[in-house]
Amino acid sequence: MKFLAFYLPQFHEIKENNEMWGKGFTEWTNVKNAKPLYEGHFQPVEPLDDNYYDLSNIDVMKWQVGLAKKYGIYGFCFYHYWYNGHLLLEKPIENWLKAKDIDFPFCICWANHNWTYSWVGKETTIIYKQDYSDKEEWAKHFNYLLEFFKDYRYIKKDNKPLLVIYEPYGVKEMGEMLDLWNSMAIQNGFSGIEFAFQSAYANLDKKFDDSKFAYRIEYQPQYARMMFYQKKSILFKRFLRHLNEKIFRLDWTKLRNKYKKDKLTSFDYDDVWNKILKMKPSSQKSIPGAFVNVDTTPRKHERGTISTGMTPSKLEEKLERLIVKTRDEYKKDMIFVYAWNEWAEGAYMEPDKRWGFGVLEAFRSALIKTGEEE
Repeated sequence: MKFLAFYLPQFHEIKENNEMWGKGFTEWTNVKNAKPLYEGHFQPVEPLDDNYYDLSNIDVMKWQVGLAKKYGIYGFCFYHYWYNGHLLLEKPIENWLKAKDIDFPFCICWANHNWTYSWVGKETTIIYKQDYSDKEEWAKHFNYLLEFFKDYRYIKKDNKPLLVIYEPYGVKEMGEMLDLWNSMAIQNGFSGIEFAFQSAYANLDKKFDDSKFAYRIEYQPQYARMMFYQKKSILFKRFLRHLNEKIFRLDWTKLRNKYKKDKLTSFDYDDVWNKILKMKPSSQKSIPGAFVNVDTTPRKHERGTISTGMTPSKLEEKLERLIVKTRDEYKKDMIFVYAWNEWAEGAYMEPDKRWGFGVLEAFRSALIKTGEEE
């Protein structure tokens, strides 16, 4: 069984973040500044040995790969940020591409949502907006990705590189763009591209056309929470936002901030995991997802979301059951995991001062107990 972990590159300085937040801002800034919001709320989280690493240092990535290999993680799925030719947070994966001695599978997920102030909990304030109207730019984007596709470590199936699109939902140009990329891949010696998406909106909307996609990733816990608790309300809010953008053109940010009050959201770890383990694949294209934990308060503060009750032993038991389910019901050999290093969202596998290497040990033990350790 292949655990493929989503990987956040926001642990090094970039010009844009320095200009917006002040010199030295990285994801660690939010992590260090977090505060407990109620009795028993475990914040701030701290990496083991105060390892507040800098991903511009390739030795850090080599250390991460060593850990991942030791504990049975198959590969990384790097988040990639491209806004009409403007790249953000690209240095880690570009360094990785050059370091051919890092022998570890990887793929790319294009985080194609707007670049907002989400790092400090203001998701509706847009800094870089996605615009898919420039067809020449589609080709430029593909040519940037091509160098990664050609790499010997890039994950491929039947000579088709795996490319994840975070949010295809509502992008009218998406099909035409993916057709272009597929044909360009064939022109460059591949048999096409294996496209996947992870959006819970697209997974839940039965009218969404997934014909261009080989896989539907059940991005957890978002998918399970929306399916069982929030599906109608969230899809309705999304419809209203779309209607507003097309017809009314009101300032959605001001409306949201005026009427939405700070409210901490929490959910029970066991309850959501049990929902995940009861789900049936919605399609033959479905790939299961797993999650380590959730606590987004370092970014969003009182508007954050927290899962309560997580322990490494619980995680191990859930992973064992998910491995069997993936193999027997989904007929797949891969599970996408949230996440390798989302420290400011509470979803990280790397060692910390609370659990040590307990989370990574849970993954390895689950593989061993299910006979799936390679």
